[in-house]
Amino acid sequence: MLCHLHISNFAIVRALEIDWADGMSTITGETGAGKSIAIDALSLCLGERTDATVVRPGADKADIVATFDVSNLVSAQKWLTEQDLAMANECIVRRVINSEGRSRGYINGVQVPAQQLKVLGQHLLSIHGQHAHQQLMKGDYQRQLIDSFAGHQAAINNTKAAWKQWQQLQHEYTELEQSKQQRDAQRQLLEYQVAELDAFAPNADEYCSLEAEHNLLSHGQTLLSESQQVVQMLYDDEQQNIYQALSAAHAQLEQLSTLDPALTSISQMLNDALVQTEEASRELRRYSDKMELDPERLDYVDQRLSQWLNLARKHHTSNEELANLHQQLSSQLAELTCNDARLASLADEIEQAKQHYAEQATRLSQQRKIAAEQLSKKITASMHELSMSNANFHIALIEQSLEQASINGIDAVEFQVSTNPGQPLQAMQKVASGGELSRISLAIQVILADKVTTPTLIFDEVDVGISGPVAAGVGKLLRQLGDKTQIICVTHLPQVASQGHQQLFVEKYTDGVDTETRMFALNDEQRISEIARLLAGENISASALANARELLCAPAV
Repeated sequence: MLCHLHISNFAIVRALEIDWADGMSTITGETGAGKSIAIDALSLCLGERTDATVVRPGADKADIVATFDVSNLVSAQKWLTEQDLAMANECIVRRVINSEGRSRGYINGVQVPAQQLKVLGQHLLSIHGQHAHQQLMKGDYQRQLIDSFAGHQAAINNTKAAWKQWQQLQHEYTELEQSKQQRDAQRQLLEYQVAELDAFAPNADEYCSLEAEHNLLSHGQTLLSESQQVVQMLYDDEQQNIYQALSAAHAQLEQLSTLDPALTSISQMLNDALVQTEEASRELRRYSDKMELDPERLDYVDQRLSQWLNLARKHHTSNEELANLHQQLSSQLAELTCNDARLASLADEIEQAKQHYAEQATRLSQQRKIAAEQLSKKITASMHELSMSNANFHIALIEQSLEQASINGIDAVEFQVSTNPGQPLQAMQKVASGGELSRISLAIQVILADKVTTPTLIFDEVDVGISGPVAAGVGKLLRQLGDKTQIICVTHLPQVASQGHQQLFVEKYTDGVDTETRMFALNDEQRISEIARLLAGENISASALANARELLCAPAV
């Protein structure tokens, strides 16, 4: 519940501290005094849009702080814990708006976006304004009211999930069907391309291997003849070869090293060269012996390389990427084939999803019918209490075809009213006057608020346009609700104001230079005077005071 509200430099409020009690609190005051100022500030504190005009002229910022007791609010505690914002059993919400219109929001001292303030606010209170009945004429809002009263969220979720699955499958089918002609043309091209590449069968590393082999085969004769020439030069030429020359040089230097040991290392170098020359000659001879010229293999490799180059150029890819392209095109063709198979199977899946949605929506519709009957009786009874004794209220559920269905089910909802005996039920907006709509709206709000046990309910002049016995009935309804939950009601009616467990008064004060709004709790005597003022105006008579005491059930003085 709301425990405390601090307001500073908001509109014409300089500073305001309000302690709120449980039960029903009524707020009254003179016309133009700003009776709704606290409600407006609270709305901004809980995330409503704002601008610089809310800041009191001359001030640099407006500051609003609301303190709530959340010890019994399971949903609020759960949300705060999930957001890592929990703080024992108390929740402090703050909104600061500077003179340039920028704002900052805080929950338990942690800065948060305005959207989080708004989400938290849904767990803390509900504000009903004087124009709430305008929403009442909209079919979607009427359906939401039934669902709120019924509390069948699981059935709603199941219907929505079934609808989404059905629509998703239909969307998939439509896309595949619309692209079928394009896929057919693409598949024909891919089938030709893949068949051509399948026949060629390029392997991932084959191109580099082919290039290397082609280079070797095309130079085979040169490699063979010249390697044999080198063997002749190194070792095999009987007249003159490198090995013989090195051998003679080594022998001569070896003799000289006996005269000068410094030549020993050089002699060793020549000896090593002899060994290397002999080994090189042996390896070259072995290489030449193995070398075989293969014109047929060269022709095959040459042809395959030519095909490779032609296909790469034809498919606009590099030689090295041709094998990868083959795999990609094969995958694309397989995917197109799968899409066609998917299209063939979707029809059955769509029909199954449609039937599943129909089952869930029908189950939801049946639950709505039960709730609609119960809610109709409750609203009719409340209308009788609000001086509409001959009225009859009925919620009509019109079952639609699956072609007209939506994510919310198969029901079209219409609130119907008969206000006089003998009159048939008709759509509420056609036969109910503005005052009657306000009473019906209030009755529904009270009934639903009781059903969903909202922690704090705020009614901002919802009693506009009513008086007399009707006002008394409204007051009793709100008082009844205030026995179960916290009610804050801004009103101009003495019959409503007197029903509050406590009453606050709003006044506008000016010293000729500045103007500000003040709000304070009334004691018993002040409350009698205020109720008398609401009854008789500024000239309060003894009769008005007596009537006020009677309304308040207060003893005479």
